[in-house]
Amino acid sequence: MHEIKNQKMRMLFEIDTKDYDINGVTFSRPSARGIIIKDGKLAMIHSVKYDYYKFPGGGIEKGEDKESGLIREVQEETGLIVIPQTICAFGMVHRIQKGDYEDVFIQDNYYYLCDVEDKKVEQSLDEYEKDEKFTLEYVTPAQVISTNQKSHRPEVDSIMLDREIRVIKILLHEGIIK
Repeated sequence: MHEIKNQKMRMLFEIDTKDYDINGVTFSRPSARGIIIKDGKLAMIHSVKYDYYKFPGGGIEKGEDKESGLIREVQEETGLIVIPQTICAFGMVHRIQKGDYEDVFIQDNYYYLCDVEDKKVEQSLDEYEKDEKFTLEYVTPAQVISTNQKSHRPEVDSIMLDREIRVIKILLHEGIIK
């Protein structure tokens, strides 16, 4: 399905809130996110508690490469098993803003197209993910965009919601999904 395994990761866009002290303490947390398409729908994590969608994935751990982080995070959040040979770089979103606990928070979000096995395993959610009732759903791009545009709760990271909408719009524009 995904034609180029080792293509270079391109920059999709940057989110820079310009609300930080550039000379302050910096915390960097790269993440890997899966773009999984089945029957024209996207595999997304639905926060049932706060009613928003995000691509499955999360933080890459120290000493872990991006693809291994992708495989682990997708499996933990969804129970889906990524087929390693199908992983294909899609693009990166660079995010920089004032952090919750530090002066500067930097997150490079690496998005990968990938396929998954037919079988699933049990989710392995963190406490906050359990609290938000993270649920795997296959949804249309329009459903994600509509839901995320309506989500205006202070508990929800609005920058993350906008990031996911913008990535979906690029997928649509490039004809990867309709």
